[in-house]
Amino acid sequence: MNNSKASQILVEQVQAYSSKEGSYTTEIPGLEVHIRNTPTAPLHCIYSLGFSLILQGSKKLAINDMQVPVEAGQSMLTTFDTPIVSHVTEATRHQPFLAIVLKLDYELIMQTCAELKLDKPDRNFDYQPISIQKMDNGIYRTMSRLLELEQEPEYLNSLIPLIKKELIIRLLHGPHGMQLRHIASVGSPSNHILKIVTWMKKNFTETVGMNELADQAHMSASSFRLHFKALTGSSPLQYLKNLRLQEAREQMLINGLDATQASNLVGYESASQFSREYSRLFGLPPQKDIQRLRQN
Repeated sequence: MNNSKASQILVEQVQAYSSKEGSYTTEIPGLEVHIRNTPTAPLHCIYSLGFSLILQGSKKLAINDMQVPVEAGQSMLTTFDTPIVSHVTEATRHQPFLAIVLKLDYELIMQTCAELKLDKPDRNFDYQPISIQKMDNGIYRTMSRLLELEQEPEYLNSLIPLIKKELIIRLLHGPHGMQLRHIASVGSPSNHILKIVTWMKKNFTETVGMNELADQAHMSASSFRLHFKALTGSSPLQYLKNLRLQEAREQMLINGLDATQASNLVGYESASQFSREYSRLFGLPPQKDIQRLRQN
């Protein structure tokens, strides 16, 4: 089966979800399909550890002031939580933008790397938190089998772990492989900082000093800031601030909180400071931004 045939099968599976645009959560844990009938406005968000396939249409990512296109037939691997601006650039009702996204399990990556006894990247390896590559037939077939399990619920619990592991194995041996091997390198700076980011995501309302975070990462403060910015594109303080603003945005959009309630929830003492920093990150004041998101 060639790539065009394998990708077309996956396109048909995604289209079977709905004739309407939207983001759909499947019965497969961590797996979503995305359908858009028109180009979208730029949206600030954080991409976490995951793998996605663009099946139809195209999108553009703004990463650290770089504009990066992602087109049909390409895949994207995110190995570190990364703030980006994303928008769909090519989509029509007759030829909608289609993508499939799977959250990855860090422990499964670590386990699989250890079992395969793969070589670690050398010291000169140019690690990137987001990797974009053209996909091969094997990946399409693996993702197709994972998605079709939704039609066979009796096999979900037994087969999902096997197919997810197959995907990790294929990624490790493919063009994304060195990026995955890098984050699995025990003792590497990325491994230490990943643990700090995980802690920050769970405790973002707490007041914490950078020296304390550096100590948790077993680094000096200067080394911690340097490695943190190299991996995330922002300073530790800015990253923590972005986490708080992202959570506030979600609380307003999903749970109907107003700006004052949301700012208090995520640890802001000043509503005016919250509004200024929110506008700087998302491009609009809280109320107008939420209105825009609901209209879209």
